Amino acid sequence: MPQYAALIYVEDLDRTTDRQSEETKLYAEFGAENAAAIRGGAALYPTSTATTVRVRGGRGGDVVTSDGPYAETKEVLGGFFLLEAADLDEATALAARIPGAWGPGGVELRPVIPMHTSNA
Repeated sequence: MPQYAALIYVEDLDRTTDRQSEETKLYAEFGAENAAAIRGGAALYPTSTATTVRVRGGRGGDVVTSDGPYAETKEVLGGFFLLEAADLDEATALAARIPGAWGPGGVELRPVIPMHTSNA
């Protein structure tokens, strides 16, 4: 069954300070009610904790890091769910239940390209 990344764009806030907020409870409800379709996911720390990594000159080149995200935006990637759904219509119905879709941000759905790796 296809998988979709549900990328949640929200206001850039530190959500670690209030783990009992109404928003946190809504996300917990979404997770419980849709557990059969959720294959993974996580909330992200604010962009102030981000590090951007670039390699100058291609593979094997100089590694350059900078603090923060690459671009400033009003809404930031605040978290994601990896959803399994029969098709885009089903994934869209799931994404509409994610609390981040209800505010000024939104939820971006992207089909996932399976990457098969071997640990051998």
